[in-house]
Amino acid sequence: MNSIFKRTYSYWFLLPAAIIYFIIFILPTMMSFFFSMTRWTLSDWEFIGFENFITFFQEQSLSIGFKNTLIYAVVTCTLKVALGLLLGVLLTSKIRTKSYLRSVIFFPTLVSTIAVGIAFSMMMHPTQGVINTALAAIGIDGPDWLGDTRIALLSVAMVDVWKGLGFATVIYIAGILSIPGEYYEALQIDGGNNWHKFWNIIVPLSRPATNSVIILAFIGGLRSFDLVWAMTKGGPGFTTDLIASIIYKQYQGGFYGLATAGNVILFLVVTALAFPLYTYLNRKEVDL
Repeated sequence: MNSIFKRTYSYWFLLPAAIIYFIIFILPTMMSFFFSMTRWTLSDWEFIGFENFITFFQEQSLSIGFKNTLIYAVVTCTLKVALGLLLGVLLTSKIRTKSYLRSVIFFPTLVSTIAVGIAFSMMMHPTQGVINTALAAIGIDGPDWLGDTRIALLSVAMVDVWKGLGFATVIYIAGILSIPGEYYEALQIDGGNNWHKFWNIIVPLSRPATNSVIILAFIGGLRSFDLVWAMTKGGPGFTTDLIASIIYKQYQGGFYGLATAGNVILFLVVTALAFPLYTYLNRKEVDL
């Protein structure tokens, strides 16, 4: 009886967090699912069933948005993992300036995404931007980074990588530093070199860090909006339109129910892609 009382008593400490979680996450999620099946304004609503979902899937730009979103998420995630791992290895080595370099690499993470987008859109201007001006100084004719339909999406993705690379690097630094030194000592006794150290120790034993970077970067890529909107607003045409920017355009047009349905679809897409990926990565994780 006493143990049951203690167990019940301890659950009361979870109540404040449960209330906050319900108000901030559960309640808005339930309301979103409801209002996605209505035609609503700030003062009135009308239940219309799944009409918003049908209309949303009939959007001409939706197929482009889905393709762009997947490309954007895969490119940014892959580069953040690869470059973050390499920088993590570099910044846990014996170089003297590693503390300074860590702060430099992490700095873009602290800057506002909108500010980054505006700054790079000016830097990538085809005639007045500093990037093409620098390229012209060495005899290279720079492209229209944000106006060329072939490279506009990748240009925005590169800026996303630049901004988010510091966070990925910090995760890798923590993962690499948590590897016990006995592994390195054993490798040294066996006559291993730096390549063996990287491939046989750091890569497999930093897998928890890799899993974290993959999940965070992939979900962030699927949900990305602010950087794309600040740089291109989805243009030229629908070239850089992502699912989130399509949803925002529906809000701008006053189609609130349709936009809410788009948010629900985006939530389901992210869940459907991220949860199996998370499960798969956890099965592959190496325990130290």
